[in-house]
Amino acid sequence: MSAYTAPLQDMHFVLNELAGLEQISALPGCEEATAETVTAVLHEAGKFSSGVLAPLNRPGDVAGCRWEDGDVKTPAGFVEAYQQFVEGGWNGLNFPCEFGGQGLPKLVASPVLEMVMSANLGFSLCPLLTGGAIEALLLRGTPEQKATYLHRMVEGSWTGTMNLTEPQAGSDLGLIRSKAVPDGDHYRIYGQKIFITHGEHDMAENIIHLVLARLPDAPEGVKGISLFVVPKFLVNPDGSLGARNDVRCVSIEHKLGIHASPTAVLSYGDREGAIGYLVGEENRGVEYMFVMMNEARYTVGLQGVAVSERAYQLARSYAADRVQSKDLADPRGPSVAIIHHPDVRRMLMTMRALAEATRAVAYVVGAAIDQAHLAPDEAARQEARAFVDYMIPIHKGWATEASIEVANLGIQVHGGMGFIEETGAAQYLRDARITTIYEGTTGIQANDLVGRKTAREGGITARSLIARMQETVDRIDPVDADLAIIRDALARGIQDYTACVEWIVASYGSDIRAVHAGAVPFLKLAGIVCGGWQLARAADIATRRLVEAGSDRDFLSAKVITARFYAEHLMSRVAGLRQTVIHGAGSTMALPVERF
Repeated sequence: MSAYTAPLQDMHFVLNELAGLEQISALPGCEEATAETVTAVLHEAGKFSSGVLAPLNRPGDVAGCRWEDGDVKTPAGFVEAYQQFVEGGWNGLNFPCEFGGQGLPKLVASPVLEMVMSANLGFSLCPLLTGGAIEALLLRGTPEQKATYLHRMVEGSWTGTMNLTEPQAGSDLGLIRSKAVPDGDHYRIYGQKIFITHGEHDMAENIIHLVLARLPDAPEGVKGISLFVVPKFLVNPDGSLGARNDVRCVSIEHKLGIHASPTAVLSYGDREGAIGYLVGEENRGVEYMFVMMNEARYTVGLQGVAVSERAYQLARSYAADRVQSKDLADPRGPSVAIIHHPDVRRMLMTMRALAEATRAVAYVVGAAIDQAHLAPDEAARQEARAFVDYMIPIHKGWATEASIEVANLGIQVHGGMGFIEETGAAQYLRDARITTIYEGTTGIQANDLVGRKTAREGGITARSLIARMQETVDRIDPVDADLAIIRDALARGIQDYTACVEWIVASYGSDIRAVHAGAVPFLKLAGIVCGGWQLARAADIATRRLVEAGSDRDFLSAKVITARFYAEHLMSRVAGLRQTVIHGAGSTMALPVERF
């Protein structure tokens, strides 16, 4: 099994050339994000991820987590690694300095998160969920709640969770039955939650659960759900830990992948009721929880990038070492490593292109998140927020679906050895599979994209995105042969994407089922085109950099070649997806339900 090496050169290229790190560092509060600081942060994150976290990945997958009478033990080495993670300040990288964070932009935190997730996806889920809980408390917590919880959560010595799902209530949160009974200055929480990532573990002193529950007089449905902060251990006025709260882990799930991340079933109020505190206003819990959800969806999209990169590195290493068969151009010569065979190269190039394209989209969205929060001009903030809201379902849905394709190709590159767990290739496919499901399935992301994000606003943001992509087409000089192919493929992709947007807007009111029948194909189409847009930008920039003295010609040439491969092999999928979006509903909806 190959070691993980952070792709720092590509990360720096995307940060500086595509995502605009210089512009982000000029935003209020981001002045510390200088090129020198970012280089140092990424270098150290790469060392920590490859040296500390990556060696625990395979053993953690094999050993998994253990439930012992309500307590959960993480795999050997995880407690110590998490302490190093906290001591290194990695948990608070992009959180406010007033709560002990480092105040760096989301754009800088994104590659760090990618490295942690590439090195050890199971480990990374704990800080991922903590980050979402921090965001919710920053936005809606009372001053007392912030003072009580945020410093320790930002530090990482306390972790956080999201408690939405119940046995009868998955994506339909209106079916939640957990209840909150007023009791003086707090509430007593009763109910059961399932699929709670790191809902119980041994890596931190305390776990701060954010829990959706109903008040006794709450209206039915999603408009009657409130959000509560429920600590595993109650917190004394001086900040020390008090009594154990009435919340316990009754089991952990046995899963296809992410074995090193405990997924807990939590029971609230088996005795006197778990003490919880209302966050924000009554009956607005779902609204607040979606603050956490959007944060988590962005990060889960980064998980797709991370798994793709790790699966690609493993397959590339194996293909370079595995000697099998003759070179087709030299049938009488010696046997060669399989990386010389055309079909293996096709698979590796597909993996590489998808990893680079999803990374570029992710970092560009990360930069827009910073703009949406910090841009001095209100109009600029609104424009960035609209772009982020539109792109989150595309980024989350497409990057995670792409990671399954990449991990699947990784097994194929390994041949029969890929089906053997010891090589490690299978783990990435198993791990990737959940990323398209949690924090909203691909279908949920797609329904959000075609419904709220495209049709209901009349395609306004989609057309703004089209205009931005068209600017890239217009800027590329087609004199260079590679750039001409890349430019033409992007132009055709924009046309297909535009046709779908206009059809969705025109058809949503008259045939909503037809639109939603093509929602996932549309999301994939949008992802491929956005990825092509970013790789076209990268190729254009790399081509101009190639003529500069002292440039890294090997790296820049590879960027152009990868973008051309993407244009010829992946952008070609877009026309078929357009056909499916616009004309595929008939066969999708034709078969009577009873005939399935």
